[in-house]
Amino acid sequence: MSSPAMSGRPKPRGLMRIGLRIPIFLYRIKLGWLLGQRALLLTHIGRKSGQARQAVIEVVDHDTADDTYYIASGWGEKSDWYRNIQKNAQVTVQVGNRRWPALAVRLPADAAANHFAVYAQKHPRAFRELAKIMVGEDFSDLNAACRRMATSVPLIALRRSKR
Repeated sequence: MSSPAMSGRPKPRGLMRIGLRIPIFLYRIKLGWLLGQRALLLTHIGRKSGQARQAVIEVVDHDTADDTYYIASGWGEKSDWYRNIQKNAQVTVQVGNRRWPALAVRLPADAAANHFAVYAQKHPRAFRELAKIMVGEDFSDLNAACRRMATSVPLIALRRSKR
């Protein structure tokens, strides 16, 4: 289910697309560590081309016990990287200078709401703004916002694999 706000929102083009791709360049020149732990480089396989594709995505949550990273698809189910991992869930994750193979799995809404709540506690202002943009609503109740985000915005777990 894609969010009403995101489904009507066009994919970035022009200068916005270039700006969103600058972090990929940082990773390519070995400066990904400048982005810290809040962003990761996701390498995935194009569903049509079969070629490696990359996207830098903000980390919603990180489970340090099993090194699982959680990311949200800001353009909902229309995101190219999201559509690609639906076809091939084997991806490569890079955070800073660490790189490893992973399996991308979409979380059910109840689990996703818990991870959105963690993000909201760590970054309340960013969460409120993102919720407004992604869901198209202003929320006064944080729990309601997390539940609504979880049903509108795909949340993906990136779990280490042994490829």
